[in-house]
Amino acid sequence: MLTSLYVRQFAVVEEAEIAFGPGLTVVSGETGAGKSLLVDALMLLAGARADSGMVRAGSDRAELAAEFDLAALPEAAAWLRQEELDDGDTCQLRRVIRAEGGTRGWINGRPASVAQMAALASLIVEIHGQHEHQALLSRQHQMNLLDGYAGNAERAARVRDLARAWRDAVQRIRTLSGGDDREHQIDLLRHELDELERWALVPAALDELEAQHRRLANAGRLAEGANGVVELLDGESEFAIGRALLRAHAELSRLAELDATLAPTLELLDSAQIQVGEAVDGLGRYAQDVELDPERLAEVDTHLTHLHDLSRRYRLPIEELSAKADEVRERLAELEGAGDALERLGHERDRLRRDYDQAAAELSHARSEAAQRLGATVAALMGELGMAGGRLEVSLDAAEGDDPDPQGRERCELLVSANPGQPPRPLRKVASGGELARISLAIEVATLGNDQIGCMIFDEVDTGIGGAVAEVVGQKLRALGKTVQVLCVTHLPQVAAQGHAHLRVSKESDGEATRTRIQSLDASGRRDELSRMLGGVEITKETRAHAKKMLDRAQG
Repeated sequence: MLTSLYVRQFAVVEEAEIAFGPGLTVVSGETGAGKSLLVDALMLLAGARADSGMVRAGSDRAELAAEFDLAALPEAAAWLRQEELDDGDTCQLRRVIRAEGGTRGWINGRPASVAQMAALASLIVEIHGQHEHQALLSRQHQMNLLDGYAGNAERAARVRDLARAWRDAVQRIRTLSGGDDREHQIDLLRHELDELERWALVPAALDELEAQHRRLANAGRLAEGANGVVELLDGESEFAIGRALLRAHAELSRLAELDATLAPTLELLDSAQIQVGEAVDGLGRYAQDVELDPERLAEVDTHLTHLHDLSRRYRLPIEELSAKADEVRERLAELEGAGDALERLGHERDRLRRDYDQAAAELSHARSEAAQRLGATVAALMGELGMAGGRLEVSLDAAEGDDPDPQGRERCELLVSANPGQPPRPLRKVASGGELARISLAIEVATLGNDQIGCMIFDEVDTGIGGAVAEVVGQKLRALGKTVQVLCVTHLPQVAAQGHAHLRVSKESDGEATRTRIQSLDASGRRDELSRMLGGVEITKETRAHAKKMLDRAQG
């Protein structure tokens, strides 16, 4: 759900921040006031092409930002996690358009491409009107709507899983049936396995080999260093620690005879002498035992060199080469036992094909029945929305090829005839923005609750209608707003009265600059705005009474 929109230095808007709630929010205003700027801003945040002319005159850049609540949009939240752009249950889209040209975008404060912004926006907001990018024009989205309307989620998932499993089995059969190529692969895998088994080590053994290499490579330095420390501790020098401890012990012993309280300190010196002696003995043995073995060093060095070569070849860390050997061993066993494997895979492929054919047939039947119901429902709604005689057909065309397809045996296309006597045409080819918006509204109402989009925006939905039809449009939008968030730009009071919230866009000028103001209306403000929409320039007492009655009826 859209929770807020921030616009700064955009077209004639100097700065505006609007909060949105659930339900139907209507946007009204005089012609030319900039009602559609909110839609334009959201389109740009959804990845639409930007133009430097959108920057307010005299400004260096325009800034747009929208925040969405994703609590009820798991698919969008999953996309953000996959792209590592997630930030809890909220999401912010931000875009800056520079006057000198060029734009920058951010998702949750992190730089994002226009393609990423468009991909995310397609999961959270849907714009209906004369706009190219709305999701409803996508044939895949149309199929998703049909499957949602028919309750086909489980059937479609089973068809998809079976098709993918069948393709995987076919690919494995193709690989195992490679003939001469299979023999070549076996030879190659045997060579790889021989190398890996000879050199690759499990992580614990690898750690020991590297530690051994460090000791052998530094044996001389270690022995020399150990002997040097022995000399510091117990050497002939008068500054040796052992000699200094002896002198300190002798002196403290004499002092302890004079004051018994020094006895514990004398015991500490005794312990220090013992520990220094043990350290000297240990270092002496270590210096004698340090292995000066050039041949063993060469062997370990050769082993590590081979490990690094294999690491570069397989593009794997050294510690993962042992697991790679297991993988190669398993692959080799599969190829060497290809006869049995091919027979087993053949049976599996045939079983998957039978299961797919049955599942796809069930899905096709469910789609065909739902297509008839959906077409009739949308046609009835189109009549209510001022398109009497219009009809919608859900065309299910056979998919190309005979192999199992993850989408099923058919492809969906919504065909629409807006007027009696006209042949139905694909929805994406309907030219009139107003007709397209109302058809979209009819489809959304018919499939109420099946669309996972959190926010729907209708622009020009009431173009060319009025009277009772306008009131029906408003009622349908309000009904839709009970399930998803709806934002509607309108110039009709019958539609505006149905809103759960109302925004008024007005234009102000001081003689030097023109600014657009966006205001959230209270009950009194809504009555005044409806009066203006009903009565034009001159608002009479009767107009106000009519506006109040219209509001009371719509909100009751």
